[in-house]
Amino acid sequence: MIRTFKKLIMVLAVVGSAPMLQAQSATTWNVDKAHTSVNFSVNHFFSAVTGKFDNFEGQISFDPENLGISSVSFTIPVSSINTSDAKRDKHLQSDDFFNVKKFPIITFKSSKFEKKSGNDYIVHGQLTIRDVTKNVALPFKVLGQMEHPMMKNTMLMGISLDTKINRTDYGVGVGSWAATAVVGDEVTIDINMELNRKK
Repeated sequence: MIRTFKKLIMVLAVVGSAPMLQAQSATTWNVDKAHTSVNFSVNHFFSAVTGKFDNFEGQISFDPENLGISSVSFTIPVSSINTSDAKRDKHLQSDDFFNVKKFPIITFKSSKFEKKSGNDYIVHGQLTIRDVTKNVALPFKVLGQMEHPMMKNTMLMGISLDTKINRTDYGVGVGSWAATAVVGDEVTIDINMELNRKK
């Protein structure tokens, strides 16, 4: 009877610990905004015009050894767009393109991570621009990890992400002749991130 009771206690302990194992979270990384850039380029007639977003926020939990519990969410205020031309930036914020007054934020929220090979991964999720949300698969590369040489007890990781989207899929720049006939549909997105965390 005592042995049976002990076995029952052990089974209950294992079952009770299962939710705790499932609820574990991946390592949380902080975005070093001083060493991170969110860049884009799009053709104007034949030449590429480049720009960036000066402001962004990201919550990143990433563990290469446990992609199932990894996650990322990212937000970009459209008002921070910067193409080194104030007049153009104002036009991009207008209803002809992003309509920043009505849709001030670009968001991305992951649904799952996938490893391709080596340090190459894909993060799947939903990208929302204006009032359009689409499922996207964004390839990224882990450039390396190391102890931070200038921050005690801190790990450092570099990530690069390069992808392309069609702006018209999101209703960006479809409201005027200049937007549809002069500006290219394909937008190249280039994100370089430096992340850190406590050991």
